[in-house]
Amino acid sequence: MSLRKVAAPLLLGLSVIALLTLCAAQHAPMSDVLVYRAEGAAAAAGGGDLYGFTVTAWQLPATYPPFAALLFIPTTWLPLPALKAAFLLGNIGLIAVLVHLSCRLAGLKTTRAGTALLTSGALWLEPVFQTVLFGQINLALACLVLWDLTRRNGARGKGVALGIATGIKLTPAVFIVYLLLTGRRREAACAAAGCAGTVALGALVLPYASWEFWTRRLYETGRVGKAWIVDNQSLQGLIDRALHTTEPGALWAVPAVLVALAGLYAAARARTEAHGIALTAFTALLVSPISWSHHWVWCVPLLALTWAAGHRRTTAAVALLFTARTMWLLPHQGDLDLQLAWWQQPLASPYPLLGLALVVVALRQPSASSSSASTIRYA
Repeated sequence: MSLRKVAAPLLLGLSVIALLTLCAAQHAPMSDVLVYRAEGAAAAAGGGDLYGFTVTAWQLPATYPPFAALLFIPTTWLPLPALKAAFLLGNIGLIAVLVHLSCRLAGLKTTRAGTALLTSGALWLEPVFQTVLFGQINLALACLVLWDLTRRNGARGKGVALGIATGIKLTPAVFIVYLLLTGRRREAACAAAGCAGTVALGALVLPYASWEFWTRRLYETGRVGKAWIVDNQSLQGLIDRALHTTEPGALWAVPAVLVALAGLYAAARARTEAHGIALTAFTALLVSPISWSHHWVWCVPLLALTWAAGHRRTTAAVALLFTARTMWLLPHQGDLDLQLAWWQQPLASPYPLLGLALVVVALRQPSASSSSASTIRYA
């Protein structure tokens, strides 16, 4: 047995132990697990109070569609300590899955030892670490989308899993637009049908909650949280902090529309399908009113793509950016996020600045039709 085959699992084990020890030392609240559990309980009780409750000291409400609440019903079957442990270990397993799918997206061949080695490092990327710490479902959604989109072209039912992911959390809908722009109407139709199925199931089982969500709660963006805090790494968060305002209005809306158009245009004309998928993901993160730092788990596919392209220094720089946690080093209690000096702004918004840079660079690249680069081959 080679040294690498022994060292990689050992390093992963040590990394996991360190993570678990840190979570225990910090008494990680895993607040999102509590929200999901409350959603499941409300759904099991008929859904009448699904969007009326708040939990934890942060007064967190339910923000996902009713279909997601139905999926959360099993979270009520376990004692809370066991549920937190399940989310913790489940998310660690999903990191390995995301690493594997990211390598597949980038056309990189990996072994079990290689996946273990990469997973041990990915654990400490800030978006990944925060997802584990909060007990979020970002990793599961990213894996679901990537698995579906990296299946071979023409695979039966390709797009349905993307539609289901959209039904759980609406932001993956941007990938349906990407499929349409790249001429894959059949896959886009499957995705739309999958999403429609989740909406129909939610309406059938939880009619009152569905009516409330789709006619009212969906448009209450303030329910998700304050857009101007450093936790929010979207374009709106960047603009709010730079302008020192909580109501940017058109100063955010107009740039958001322009970035959405530019990002999707760049994705549709990308050199490879892999780059198109990554650009679509980052466009969604940019233009969403709120993209918490832990939503940026798409940094894992980005690192795989930069490595596959042979850009070793760029890969190291991107890994450093997603590990540095600069936004948390700044004053951000109360409304201090709105009082940051000009030189602190890049430190407060590293992810949206990187996302904007990716879109600009992609727009300057030759399109797929004029490039000799071939599309990726999926395993």
